[in-house]
Amino acid sequence: MVGKRKAEAEGSGDKKVKVDREHPYDEDSEYKLVSWNVNGYKAFWGKESGKYLKDLVAKVGKFRTALEGTYEDILPGYVSHFNSCTAKNGYSGTAVYIKNSIKPIAVTFGMGIEKHDTEGRNITVELPEYYFVVSYVPNSGSKLERLDYRTEEWDVDMFKYLNTLQEKKPVIWTGDLNVAILDIDVHNPKGNKNTAGFTDQERNSFRKLIDEHKYIDSFRHFQKDVKNCYTYWGYRMNMREKDKGWRLDYFMTSESLKDKLKDSYILKSYLGSDHCPLGLIIKK
Repeated sequence: MVGKRKAEAEGSGDKKVKVDREHPYDEDSEYKLVSWNVNGYKAFWGKESGKYLKDLVAKVGKFRTALEGTYEDILPGYVSHFNSCTAKNGYSGTAVYIKNSIKPIAVTFGMGIEKHDTEGRNITVELPEYYFVVSYVPNSGSKLERLDYRTEEWDVDMFKYLNTLQEKKPVIWTGDLNVAILDIDVHNPKGNKNTAGFTDQERNSFRKLIDEHKYIDSFRHFQKDVKNCYTYWGYRMNMREKDKGWRLDYFMTSESLKDKLKDSYILKSYLGSDHCPLGLIIKK
């Protein structure tokens, strides 16, 4: 069942985290943001799985969501912004839906570097309180053919871009960031050491964002060492049914937003993609 089904992930010791509970918030003083990699927007809407997004929208109300795709008017009451790949048709892309009542200062695309921006991987929404950045970070590839590009070029330039924004106001960065930071963020850490998303190069690169650039992994801010909290499961071998997954999707925030964070959570029971949605509630 979608929505109200309760799912629990076992943690260390007696800790448990409910990943599909209700998440009430105060619309006057708080924002609720939701991010979801739907694994191909056209295919997602073209099959039964599209109902899951409609159900999600109906339940969370006021939110912003990160999606891949090209459709603009599927969600009434929301303004859509799309950034599609121009290098290879259908290869990658991002989208943001913003409720009509929320008026952004500006919406921009890419990070201003052509070699990265042709793949449609970034959208930045400037709000009065902060910048909201949606990304679909490049995958290093099954043979790690893009590992050097990912860690030595894209990550470096993306972090510089985020820091440029952060000089003006706090940043919230979300999306499929294609890395499992901690050992507990992947079901089989020993067996995946040389797998894209869990190589030492990718993890060390991403840790710089936390250690050097002072960003907060909002989910771990609330659930520091809880296990089995995944956002992605491979389609093969019934990985989702076995709950053998990865945590690849995040809400990363500037350290200055620490006291404004109210909740960060995973909506594990929503189907329709190899990823599930995740949410953030933050004070205005």
